[in-house]
Amino acid sequence: MNENETQKIASLDTPYAKEQYRKFQKQHRQLIFKRRRLAALFAVAAFVAIVMGVQIFNEQRHLSELNEIKTKTIAESAEVDDRVVSLNQDVKLLKDEDYVTKLARSRFYYSKEDELIFVLPDSATASNKDKQADEAVKSETAE
Repeated sequence: MNENETQKIASLDTPYAKEQYRKFQKQHRQLIFKRRRLAALFAVAAFVAIVMGVQIFNEQRHLSELNEIKTKTIAESAEVDDRVVSLNQDVKLLKDEDYVTKLARSRFYYSKEDELIFVLPDSATASNKDKQADEAVKSETAE
């Protein structure tokens, strides 16, 4: 449109036209208010959703950490249970006099009458031999 055509349009100054213009302005303000209220509602809903999402993420991470701790604890508990069973078995064996005598003879080189014990000088493997001797005595006693 050019300037001549826009100058040809004029508003009517009648009471009806003014009333319609006021109604239009009121409806326009109400529409703007509704849009702002709706936008605010969406903003609040988005904020709540983000906060809840972050909390869920943190709780999920915390839960996975607790599950890892639980797994480690169960593994440690199984190891401790195995050790307790082994120690209980050792206690039972130490109550047996035959086992104690065999253990004393193998570890501390006690001898029977008229028996000779030859000790070979290999101190580096002496601790390993003690452990092997203990195991050998346990297996002999268990049979």
